[in-house]
Amino acid sequence: MVAQPAGLLGLEKTSLRQQAVAALRTAITSGALAPSSPLVETELSEKLAISRGTLREAMRQLQQEGLIVAGARGRLYVRHLDEKEIRDIFAVRAALESLAVRELAERHDRAEVLPPLHTALAAMTRAEYSLDERIETDLEFHRVLCRLTGNETLVHSWQSLEGSIRMSIMWAGMDKAVGNMDVGRHSAIVEAIETGDADQAAAAVRHHMATAADNLVS
Repeated sequence: MVAQPAGLLGLEKTSLRQQAVAALRTAITSGALAPSSPLVETELSEKLAISRGTLREAMRQLQQEGLIVAGARGRLYVRHLDEKEIRDIFAVRAALESLAVRELAERHDRAEVLPPLHTALAAMTRAEYSLDERIETDLEFHRVLCRLTGNETLVHSWQSLEGSIRMSIMWAGMDKAVGNMDVGRHSAIVEAIETGDADQAAAAVRHHMATAADNLVS
């Protein structure tokens, strides 16, 4: 039997891990795996049709994303958010996105970043009658805001919170979460960037995040 090249085996293994990460992430953020529920390796590896080693690699990544936590004796559980954790998440988001809008507002070529932001706003407007699309277009607006800075560290930091952001939506319930997807509040951020007022842009972000956190935990 001819051995397969090591590179191909590595790609196959990475693909399985990534697929497992995606499947588990979706199950957790959708509520299919409920908060505080234990993660049993034998059951999950069988359902996903992967080895326990590959499953462990996937769960390590989800621990880094904050979706899974270790309990007594190292047993893993789906993370359960409380009010303080949600406020902490949005406080960090406020800091990251305030930095992003300051950088964008202070750019001499800021006119170039406006079309992608207006496109993101338009997508939010079109999604007003679809719950899933509202969630995704809202997240994409904030993702674009960070990407446009060209600051990869900022983008990576924001992305590391994305799982927790989705969990906060699940924790609070969709009715409360939808209240945070107001297009007008997002438009105010873009308008401040357009005028070049970095202080106003940062203030708009902080107000948006504080209001969002209050809404989720009310």
